[in-house]
Amino acid sequence: MSKKALITGITGQDGSYLAELLLGKGYEVYGIMRRSSSFNTQRIEHLYKDPHDSSTRLRLLYGDLTDPSSLNHILQTVRPQEIYNLGAQSHVRVSFDVPVYTADVVALGTARLLEAIRETGITPKFYQASSSEIYGAAPAPQNEATMFQPVSPYACAKLYAYWTVYNARKACGLFACNGILFNHESPRRGATFVSRKISRAVARIKLGLDENLYLGNLKARRDWGYAKEYVEAMWLMLQQENPDDFVIATGETHSVGELVEEAFSYVGLDWRKHVQIDPRYIRPIEVECLQGDASKAKQILGWIPKIKFKELIRLMVDADMQDLQSNLSGQMARMKRYDPE
Repeated sequence: MSKKALITGITGQDGSYLAELLLGKGYEVYGIMRRSSSFNTQRIEHLYKDPHDSSTRLRLLYGDLTDPSSLNHILQTVRPQEIYNLGAQSHVRVSFDVPVYTADVVALGTARLLEAIRETGITPKFYQASSSEIYGAAPAPQNEATMFQPVSPYACAKLYAYWTVYNARKACGLFACNGILFNHESPRRGATFVSRKISRAVARIKLGLDENLYLGNLKARRDWGYAKEYVEAMWLMLQQENPDDFVIATGETHSVGELVEEAFSYVGLDWRKHVQIDPRYIRPIEVECLQGDASKAKQILGWIPKIKFKELIRLMVDADMQDLQSNLSGQMARMKRYDPE
């Protein structure tokens, strides 16, 4: 019998890459998605099969981290051996605008899911998507022993979830792990996140579709890695004999300004001619530097990042260029189809 894995947030960047990984390893994968009048499954469409097809190993279920009854029902029905809690309101800047909603989904959502596990009596291995944002103002580099100093509603909610998982492990004996992932990006990153916002803008400016890119703080430094590699670390955590918490990072830091310069120079453009600062994109409290020390993950999990900063940025710019060029070609073809003779 193949293992069953349940993923919250399966339609997001990490969820899609994790689903790919688990399906490749022979798992049955169940994904929780919120009900919406519009489809948000673009990232997993290449994995999806008609549920009437008996060979499908990916199934989507309606549920919500704010709805405990749906979580209980799903756990009772699926009874997964592994649960990956990736669902969240994950935009740090937006969390200042919707702090209560962020706490409800990120903090209490995790508590609801853990309580559903307890109530249903199943004994899965549990992965919690924690975040480097919980370190906040703590001096870099940060590792598993670094004191947490969150400075955003998102980070506070993630820290609540972190300690809730820690206590479920210590007090209830649940195999529960916190993956403290530093910034991880890819062509599947949402367009409002700074890395993808930059790569997408570079492609549009290069193709003559836009003139300017508006950003906030260019001095903030982050540890950027490749999301597709980071989901492997999630899986590795749940394959260990004992549960534990792990920092996942590259160990390198670069400023937002460096990311901008690398992306623009890659396509032969001078970023100073196109980038403008908009105060609306500056956080009320800024995290100046996040730099992860993933020595523990390397030693215990055997996990080492392969794709680093420059290769990651170029990979993202190439993907956005290709996507836009494909869309433009399709538009031109449709226009020609309707040209009068």
